Amino acid sequence: MAMRCRVLGLVEYQPIYEAMVTFTTDRTADTEDELWLCEHPPVFTQGLAGQADHILWPGDIPVVQTNRGGQVTYHGPGQLVAYPLVNLQRAGYFVKEYVYRLEEAVIRTLRHWGVTGHRVTGAPGIYVRLDDPCSHQALSGPLPASDRFTGLGKISALGIKVHRHCTYHGLALNVRMDLEPYSRINPCGYQGLQTIDLSTIGINVTTDDVMPVLSLHLDSLLAP
Repeated sequence: MAMRCRVLGLVEYQPIYEAMVTFTTDRTADTEDELWLCEHPPVFTQGLAGQADHILWPGDIPVVQTNRGGQVTYHGPGQLVAYPLVNLQRAGYFVKEYVYRLEEAVIRTLRHWGVTGHRVTGAPGIYVRLDDPCSHQALSGPLPASDRFTGLGKISALGIKVHRHCTYHGLALNVRMDLEPYSRINPCGYQGLQTIDLSTIGINVTTDDVMPVLSLHLDSLLAP
């Protein structure tokens, strides 16, 4: 069964969150999988395991408590957010494989512009070498927690929820955005973790440019 893609534009976070919950609660075994693509006005979202002290100074940006996994992150204009609503039981793979496929979609999207994305063990999301974003050199083996982000910038965050084998929430890919709000939090719970976007590393594209590439890879990789 194909995934239906909905392009939602710039939309407030809370209504989309509530719509995902409703869609997932109401869906049946025959409900078509969907992919929602959007941007959000500035908002911090806190995961179920989120610790309040990771929000250093929200200022005028609202904080929304959610039921996804992970810690606090930021959404804002210029960041492409993808919410795959997938029936994993029908797709035939488990949550760990689902997360791997989400990350792989981001890696392939970055590769389209010559950027090499990396995984960091124990820290979901995709990272880029700050000194050479196009380097294909693999990261070193497991490092002490204090060193594993050295020389890296996080360009994509993941946070998911699975209810009755069906996914919601998803991933965010930073394209061209104001990165200042990340200084108001410990991104994803990591103090001092540098967050970047494509424009930071010299890739001058917009979310409209990135959207068809990311959606193509998500549609392909999330298929049964």
